[in-house]
Parts: sequence; structure tokens; C-alpha cells
Amino acid sequence: MAIISSQANSSQPGDHRNPLLQPETTAEDVAEYSPDETKPQTQIQADEKIRPQQLTDYIGQSELKEVLQIAILAAQSRQEALDHLLLYGPPGLGKTTMALILAAEMGVGCKITTAPSLERPRDIVGLLVNLKPGDVLFIDEIHRLSPMTEELLYPAMEDYRLDITIGKGKTARTRSIDLQPFTLVGATTRVGALTSPLRDRFGLVQRLRFYEPEELSQIVQRTAKLLDTPLTDSGALEIARRSRGTPRIVNRLLKRVRDYAQVKASGTITEEIAKAALELFEVDPMGLDWTDRRLLTVTIEQFNGGPVGLETLAATTGEDAQTIEEVYEPYLMQIGYLTRTPRGRMASPAAWTHLGYEPPKRQLPLF
Repeated sequence: MAIISSQANSSQPGDHRNPLLQPETTAEDVAEYSPDETKPQTQIQADEKIRPQQLTDYIGQSELKEVLQIAILAAQSRQEALDHLLLYGPPGLGKTTMALILAAEMGVGCKITTAPSLERPRDIVGLLVNLKPGDVLFIDEIHRLSPMTEELLYPAMEDYRLDITIGKGKTARTRSIDLQPFTLVGATTRVGALTSPLRDRFGLVQRLRFYEPEELSQIVQRTAKLLDTPLTDSGALEIARRSRGTPRIVNRLLKRVRDYAQVKASGTITEEIAKAALELFEVDPMGLDWTDRRLLTVTIEQFNGGPVGLETLAATTGEDAQTIEEVYEPYLMQIGYLTRTPRGRMASPAAWTHLGYEPPKRQLPLF
């Protein structure tokens, strides 16, 4: 399998967040994948080497895999393109990997792009007219499509037809271009931000869930084998517990622990080595980094556990309010350490205990 990038823009400015626990910032690029292409192993990036190549190699998401396996077999038996698929869920759970696997299972090519890179109509037109029969077109962050690009996709998805306007004013005329049958795979972290007309045109709408520690342990063991890194079962489970239920994070933590083991120990990752390495990188047993703990500590120490308003919390911690709301709060709420109330944010008794504080005898009323 080869992925060839044909366009890339500069990545967004970095920040001081712990990069080990944040989703990777991918470049807005258009890449093309073809199962028949090959290139030297030394040219294949490490991130692509560890991607599963087949549906049977994809660990976790058992319900999703069963649904897609049925859809693939049905489409192959009818010799048709796979129905359009919308994948949604938090970042890092394998949406791009699933699109590549679908293309490989169907024996077709896969073109990858992101919605922000499709600013002008000609951007999406160029992709659509070059698709071969059955090809997969993967659009990441599809909820960020411009209205004009979205309008062009409607007839393309339903009738495999592209309607474009040529000229302006009185000389304007509409021309229809027939497209090859294709499969659009859209990925989004905010399914509610999609317009209803676009969402309703997907034949399959599937959610990716967070992974259990046991599933992440299997993923990290598979990755360690591909990276030729000695790893014990207990060491794999320790890394998995601190990975926020996300494969992308577990693979990133494995690489950092591997570095630590090679420099500070014998090279084999055991439970003790994993604990020492992750403590050095300020990733605690619940997967919280320094900023997560800072938000909870400020809420507890300065506001008696809350409630505290988002803007006040942002000003006190020095973090951007939107960053708190979109990056840190979702995981803290998922594990039950932070709650939102009409009066503001509150740290739960579990958060007090985790940080070594004595929970208050009586919580303040929520209203």
C-alpha cells in the first residue's frame, strides 16, 4: 500500500499542550492511495506502516466492522460501488484508517482530502472527474465544507452527476458531467454540525467509540511487534490505561516509552519502565496531563470545586476558553471528573480524590 501526498499546506501554530495526549494535527492535503502501487520500504512513513491493511487486522469497533463487512460483501456480489459512508466520533479513533481499509477490501483506489482544502468549486470538481469506477473519496472534517462545495456534492452523491455553471450573466449555461460510480467516505468529529441534506445522503452513518484498555493493549502489542520493540503484557496494559481510549495516543505513548527504555533501561518495556517513562512525560494513571490536572486543581483550590464559569476558569489558568471547552473538557467529562451545570463547571468527588484532596462533605446545589 502506498500513500502519495500531492498537496500540503502549513500546519497550524503549536501550543504548550502535552503533544503526547493531543490528536495529531494533519496537514490539509490531498493524497492518493492505490493497492497496486509499491515503493521501497524505507520510503514508507512509520505511521503508515502500523496502519492495519485489512478489516480482519483492525482491532476493536466490532459492531462497526460487522456492518461494513456485510456492506462490502453485498456491494461486491452486485459489482457496485460501496454506499456512501459517514464516520463520526472523537479524533484518533481510526476514521482515516477505516477508509483506506475499505478501499483495499474493495480493490479500488482511495483519494484523501480535507474539507478546508476544498475552498473553490474547481477543487472538488478536479477530484470527482478523476475518480475511477468504484474509487473511494475520503473527506476529513466534512462538516467544514463550504456551502458551494456541498451543493456540488449533492448530485454527485445521488446521481453520479456534476452540474457546473459556465459563463456569467446572460451567457451563463449549465453543463452536466457524468461521473464514475464512487464511494464518498466522510469523517467528522462534530456530526451535529453537518447540514441535514448532506447527512441524509449517506447510506451508512456509523459512530466510532472509545476503546477499552484490553483493546488498546492488543493495538500497542501489534505496534510494538512492527517496530521491533520488546514489550511485556503488563507493560502494554500500563500504556493502554493511560491512552484516553484512543489508538493514536497509545501508539504515540509507545514510541516515547520505547525511547525511554532504550536510553534508561535494557530496551524491554515492562510495567515498571512504562510507569517511570509516562510519569516523566507527566501522563498520570488516568491519562491526565499537566494541563488537565491544572484545570481541576484550580477549580478545587480557588473555587472550592466550583461552580466556576468557563471564562473565569480560562483567565485563571491562562488557557483559551475554546481550547478548554473543545480539547480538555470532553475527556474530563467522559471519565466523570468534571461536570457542566447552568452555574458553571464543577469538579466531581472522584477528581478531588484523584488529585489527593478530601472531597467536601456536601456538594453545592447545581441550580
